[in-house]
Amino acid sequence: MYRDPVQSLQPLHGVPAAMRPLRVGMIGIGTVGAGTFGVLARNQALIAGRAGRGIEVVMVAARNLARAAGIVGPGVPVTDDPMRVATHPDVDVLVEVAGGTGPARGWVLAAIAHGKHVVTANKALLAEHGTEIFSAARAHGVAVAYEGAVAVSIPIVKALREGLTANRIEWVAGIINGTTNFILSKMRDEGLDFAAALAEAQALGYAEADPTFDIEGIDAAHKLTLLAANAFGTPVRFADVQVEGITALQGRDVACAEQLGFRIKLLGVAHRREEGVELRVQPALVPAAHLMAHVNGSMNAVMVKGDASGVTMYYGAGAGSEQTASAVIADLVDVARLDGTQAAQRVPHQGFHPHAMNTLPVLPRAAVRTSHYLRVPVHAASHIEAVAALLAELKLPVQQMVLAADQPGSADAHQVLVLTAPAVQGTVDLAVHALQAHPAVAGTVATLRVETLG
Repeated sequence: MYRDPVQSLQPLHGVPAAMRPLRVGMIGIGTVGAGTFGVLARNQALIAGRAGRGIEVVMVAARNLARAAGIVGPGVPVTDDPMRVATHPDVDVLVEVAGGTGPARGWVLAAIAHGKHVVTANKALLAEHGTEIFSAARAHGVAVAYEGAVAVSIPIVKALREGLTANRIEWVAGIINGTTNFILSKMRDEGLDFAAALAEAQALGYAEADPTFDIEGIDAAHKLTLLAANAFGTPVRFADVQVEGITALQGRDVACAEQLGFRIKLLGVAHRREEGVELRVQPALVPAAHLMAHVNGSMNAVMVKGDASGVTMYYGAGAGSEQTASAVIADLVDVARLDGTQAAQRVPHQGFHPHAMNTLPVLPRAAVRTSHYLRVPVHAASHIEAVAALLAELKLPVQQMVLAADQPGSADAHQVLVLTAPAVQGTVDLAVHALQAHPAVAGTVATLRVETLG
């Protein structure tokens, strides 16, 4: 059933903003939108007590009008035209939870141009168009809030922008994609290969039918872009993130990492160095005794290293309807408290006021310096000596070198496992190239970074 929102809304003109509910227009009533509406309805008195005023959804845009009406009930107008919600004069704040980067950009910019605050859980939109959106919001004196865009139930954006505001942030690192963490947990705990673990993730609803954004690291890169901007006061720079997913990861490497006392996790890492900033997403070995190694299933965790705070860690669900709603509503409460405050006195969109932002250079991949894991297949166990000699000749510092334990069903059990001391990626790449050409080497050399997260 379609109800015209222009005719259905009850005007509240002339009522002071602080005395009336915050009026929310929502675009999208899928998993996140339905969760947000449900939590707002269930906890309305509690939320109003914290916000100082009520928060009410007064209009919803959705493709499926019948489904939307079934969720929001007869009291909330529904429309299939998102732009009407974005620009309606009786909407104070737009909640954009439809996703995507094309139409969503237009809706958000239109809402901002009409003087409306924006709350979104759309990390792709902000990672790719954040600079434009934040600039428009500053020009029109409105807020753009996006806690739900990163690590869902974990208030990591607020922690960076407010709780850790006294710190010079040195690095941020985290497991920020629940789908890949579920897959890696299955590969380790049950010995599944990547394809089988992905199929199980899809069957359980953790992975989409097309899981590309998750398994190729793109989703994590979107989130890392926003974390880095808030940590370092830089513009959003998605195009500069070095991204590697888990599609090429072999179960053998998961087992070999375990033998060496490590577990493999897909990490997003933003690290400030003297020469620039590292922005990277990649599967990496984490010490098995580290808390991060024990973040399993679809859970997320983020660590932050500040010069004053030291290392802090944040853990929670990385996906879910009401988990995301928790973050979206927290942003709405912040918006509800804004009336009467000047834009210059608000928490900045990226944690730093515009005059304090800086464009730090991003280190190229070849200059990134970490420890590394190498798995070198050889024709005979005795060839471990040849591998050691070649790496010494190439001046790649080695901390440990052992033969891998035999893998059940493996036809080529001779695998030399190498852990290096910190070395730049360019040096490691040259070593791998030389190993591939050595007659003792029997196949492709696998390499992963090692992150101690100390």
